[in-house]
Amino acid sequence: MSDALMAGFPPPPESVVSLGNWQDPPFNRWSFQHLREIVPTQRIARGARAKAHAPANQQALDHIAVTRLGAGPSTVGEVLADTWTDAVIVLHGDQVVLERYFGPMRANTPHLLMSVSKSIVGCVCGILASKRRLDPEAPITQYVPEIAGSGYDGATVRHLLDMRTGVAFSEAYEDPNAEVRVIERHIGWRPGGDDESAGLYAYLTSLSAQGPHGGPFVYRSADTDVLGWVCERAAGVRMADLVSTLIWAPMGAEYDAEITCDGLGSAVHDGGVSATARDVARFGNMLLHDGRVGHRSVVPESWLQQSRRIDADVRGAFAASGSEPILPGGWYRNQFWFVPGPSGDILLCLGINGQMVFVDRGTRTVAVKLSSWPTAQDPAHLVDTIRAFAAVGQHLAGFGPVGDAAAAKPSGPTGIVEGVERGHG
Repeated sequence: MSDALMAGFPPPPESVVSLGNWQDPPFNRWSFQHLREIVPTQRIARGARAKAHAPANQQALDHIAVTRLGAGPSTVGEVLADTWTDAVIVLHGDQVVLERYFGPMRANTPHLLMSVSKSIVGCVCGILASKRRLDPEAPITQYVPEIAGSGYDGATVRHLLDMRTGVAFSEAYEDPNAEVRVIERHIGWRPGGDDESAGLYAYLTSLSAQGPHGGPFVYRSADTDVLGWVCERAAGVRMADLVSTLIWAPMGAEYDAEITCDGLGSAVHDGGVSATARDVARFGNMLLHDGRVGHRSVVPESWLQQSRRIDADVRGAFAASGSEPILPGGWYRNQFWFVPGPSGDILLCLGINGQMVFVDRGTRTVAVKLSSWPTAQDPAHLVDTIRAFAAVGQHLAGFGPVGDAAAAKPSGPTGIVEGVERGHG
């Protein structure tokens, strides 16, 4: 049905994608690729260093075997077909080995990244920290004094980066009264009332405390919104231009990106970036290369090393969270997710409705999947995609059976990817 949405002059009422339905199926498959037609956006300029995408040297990867969560034996091709994929790109050894688009999605189509945006904002923070424009260990109020008296009072920038504030913020997407849905009215992602016209930042100052800062990891989108506010205050530059100047242009993006903003022009840091799959793959490949593009450092290597480094405190915070059963053995640091893999720890950037950047240093593989799941969260789709990309990485690296690779290069519990089919390299 997505091909027929918004078709006609004017389109019939049943095919209109609006502010009230754009996040719901089947409308989200159209809206995720046309977000600028639904809500305001700000341009993230690609800069003068833009370069053409390298020709794809496609490989047949669909046949690679994967054991799906609760569904048994399957293949990579079936996982892609069954999980509402709009675009998928796989890089190995800096070469594109798979690039595929589904439905109306094309190489030059910007797609909403949802919370993959958080990892981009985290990188902006890391760059500003390396330039001594902000201190990750400083209190938030040093940069945003307006947050004093709210639930964020007393928290540090580090608490925001690792989502360990004590703020009361529910990420229960199925509950229309949860804070994650209320905030959408303040940022203009859903119809709201007059009391919600003051915008994102006013809402952030109204949040209350639920517990002490520095406790367990609890996924709170509001933490990233405050982090983005901190970055803007520290740099004196709005987020769209920070991403352009610090990341998009230096990494040689092929296309402009964009970020949604509220009615006052404040960027939606937690999930508002839209970009092409090719440029998201460039972002992932830059992360694989320790923040470098060629000889140029974009994100400080030390920032990424710190993100990958696990200690008892970081791991314990995650183990005590609701995310542990879904991503066992993982952790969250500097707005990145990490999970143990068969050849080492895997870095993930994740967004609801199936957005993913997968970076496997052990196999030198980067994979991007942009999707339009009918629901915000689907643990089976998430796990199946991680397992599929892990299997692809093993195949491309020539490691043979996953079990052999894990035995040769132990990395702790295989956790989320232990269901990759043994015996298929």
